[in-house]
Parts: sequence; C-alpha cells; structure tokens
Amino acid sequence: MKHRKLKNIELGRKSVEEVRIANKTPLIIILDNIRSLNNIGSVFRTSDAFLIEKIYLCGITAQPPHKDIQKTALGATESVAWEYVEHTLDLIDKLKKEEVSIWSIEQAEQSVFLNQFKPDIHKKYAFVLGNEIKGVDQEVINASDGVIEIPQDGAKHSLNIAVTAGVVAWDFYQKTR
Repeated sequence: MKHRKLKNIELGRKSVEEVRIANKTPLIIILDNIRSLNNIGSVFRTSDAFLIEKIYLCGITAQPPHKDIQKTALGATESVAWEYVEHTLDLIDKLKKEEVSIWSIEQAEQSVFLNQFKPDIHKKYAFVLGNEIKGVDQEVINASDGVIEIPQDGAKHSLNIAVTAGVVAWDFYQKTR
C-alpha cells in the first residue's frame, strides 16, 4: 500500500478567523515561568491544533510578538486566545471563582497518571505547566485541584515542556471530543 503525502491545500485547514470562533476544547493552558521562547511558540502551535480555549502566560514567560516565539508558533499567536497575568496564584484564584478545575502537570505525591485521568466533560479545566528546570512551584501545586503525571519509564523521567503540552493537550482533546 502506498501513501501519497497530502498537499497543504488538501488538508482542509481552518482560517485564523474560523479557529477563533470554532467550538473550543474546554481546556486552558497556563505557562508558569517558561524560559524558552521556542517552547512558548510550540505550545501556541499545539493549542491551535487542538482548539485549546486559551493560554495564560505568567511570571517570566515571554509574550508575543517575539521573533523566537513566532518562529515555532507559525502564526498560532493570532489564532489562539492568550493573556499575560503576572502572578500565577492570582490567576488560579480567578479561574477557581469561574469554576475551572486546576491541575498541575508535575511529578508529585498522590498524582494521577495521565492514562488514568478522566475529565468530566461538563467541566472546564486548566493545566499548569512549569519552568523547564524547577517545574511547577509548590505553592501552585498546593493551590491546584490535582496533579497529573505523565508515566515515564526511562532514566530521565523528564519531558520537554513543549512535548509535555502536546501529550496532555492531545490526551484531553481525545477524551473530551
């Protein structure tokens, strides 16, 4: 069996405006103190792919427009809603008042493995992704409703933040669609 690679015009891509008004996946991504501009851009691109509702950029996380974000986002900063909030804990308080369920993506005691996480399709969720070196701050974990851990069997037990965002966004997308 041969597989012909599809051309861009055959992919049925939505326009930026169509993505903006599309029915969104009930998931918010919170980037907390992310250092790498390329990682930020990759999360935007992933969020576009899975119609993530919004990205919040917190702490030292850089904001568009920036050439290194744009390089990996490939225009997704225009199609994905985003907002900068300086303090992650303030954002979590605000989202909790809006009845958003907050989950840190981290390795922690009593975490739920991603493959065992069962989102309630009637709720909205926010996933917090932390700094590339330090991870999610303990205070943010304490303020979260739960912690999701991606099971890993290798020596490093660590994934790049952009890879982590892709894994958890895809998992949530396929479980809620």
